[in-house]
Amino acid sequence: MTRTINILEEIDWISVGLYLLLVIFGWMNMFASSYNEQFQRIFDLHQNYGDQLLWILVSFLAVFCLFILDHRIFFFFSYPIYGIAIILLMAVLVFGVEVHGSKSWLNVFGFRLQPSEFVKIAVALAVAHYLSGFNVKLMTWKSLSVITGFVVLPMILIVLQPDYGTAMVFFCYILVLYREGLPGWILGFSILTAVVFLMSLLIPKLAVIIILFSLAIIFIGVVNQKFSHSLYSALILAGIFGFLKILSLFIPVKPDDYMILLISSCVTAIVLIVLAVRKKIANAFFILLLLFAFVGFTFSVDYVFNRVLKPHQQTRVNILLGKDTDIKGVGYNLNQSKIAIGAGGFVGKGYLKGTQTKLDYVPEQSTDFIFCTVGEEWGFIGTFFVIVVFSVLLLRLIYLAERQRSAFARLYGYGVISVLFFHVIINIAMTIGLFPVIGIPLPFFSYGGSSMLAFSLLLFLFIRLDAVRKIYLK
Repeated sequence: MTRTINILEEIDWISVGLYLLLVIFGWMNMFASSYNEQFQRIFDLHQNYGDQLLWILVSFLAVFCLFILDHRIFFFFSYPIYGIAIILLMAVLVFGVEVHGSKSWLNVFGFRLQPSEFVKIAVALAVAHYLSGFNVKLMTWKSLSVITGFVVLPMILIVLQPDYGTAMVFFCYILVLYREGLPGWILGFSILTAVVFLMSLLIPKLAVIIILFSLAIIFIGVVNQKFSHSLYSALILAGIFGFLKILSLFIPVKPDDYMILLISSCVTAIVLIVLAVRKKIANAFFILLLLFAFVGFTFSVDYVFNRVLKPHQQTRVNILLGKDTDIKGVGYNLNQSKIAIGAGGFVGKGYLKGTQTKLDYVPEQSTDFIFCTVGEEWGFIGTFFVIVVFSVLLLRLIYLAERQRSAFARLYGYGVISVLFFHVIINIAMTIGLFPVIGIPLPFFSYGGSSMLAFSLLLFLFIRLDAVRKIYLK
């Protein structure tokens, strides 16, 4: 049963206000990043700020049209919207315009559109539609396979462009699944995989293997609540390693410590498997299987880095990870960004007074590095303000998602939250050097018509669904 409501009264004006605050402040910083005394007209379409203002107005018009449409359209046409998005991604690979080495844009009536930005909306709708279906259970092979397909297919097409930063965004949908009952160990496994990946690039393989084996030994004791199992496992490993180390002194071939540890780990794992079977130590076999999987993953990362990546790509990765410095080469953008933010101090240099910005020291300062303009001209106070507003918006959206009476609206809401959270966290971390530069925009701030329009539609589609939540009786 449903009932009629006044949509204008039910719109969450707090979210709308936060959106407008971010858009206006974002455009002000866009204006500052591109400002030139020779070009002072706000509507100058030859300048980034003029073009961006036009797209802001287009976004407002699109949001208005969104509220005119029947809200049920988005549920019933979720799959067709997803299909159209996939077709557009395929069209980009054939007819796309290449910019900065990536074929990610389509020319539409003289305007460039980036389909990968709109695919985020399509994936959120498709995942929400499927999981809100009748008698659909998340933890089944069928459900997980379908959802994985929804997410992985656009990722593959985007990687082919290639646009690795945008492709990484789709990992955020695991947060939606976690909210819907995905076991915590799967999320933990995903985080552990990412940590092992970074360790494999940052520290020697020997150290990674030692850490992994130590964790496996600890987990065996923790899972079974018998720390004696961990102690016995450590003693077995130490005993075998010591024996092989002494043995290596008396044989013609002198293996290094890395090889000795590897052999010791394998022998220890076999011994532990036998003991686990005989003593019926629960989960020991599974933990050891994961150990070998992660050790193999470590070798694969090392192989890809040293054998597959080209020298300039290896240099870029090392700089992003802080292993090398190249402030005049591929590390220039990041170095200048940190200089600009640091120069802002506590209160900033003042609006339109940023020297790093005015002298174009920071490349891509109106797109990926727009946050450094905030830091230079508004200082710590400005950057803190931006982070607080984004945080309040995300918390507000969580509140809205939790009050939904429709599973579809709740699921889509968490899709919106996940995408915005990923973009905000990664872009800001990227700008200040806490995350590799992967080239994803800061929502409502970074220059780009497709980005502005897509983020606006992504957000207001959820606000539209929330406005009609009372139609559904409890």
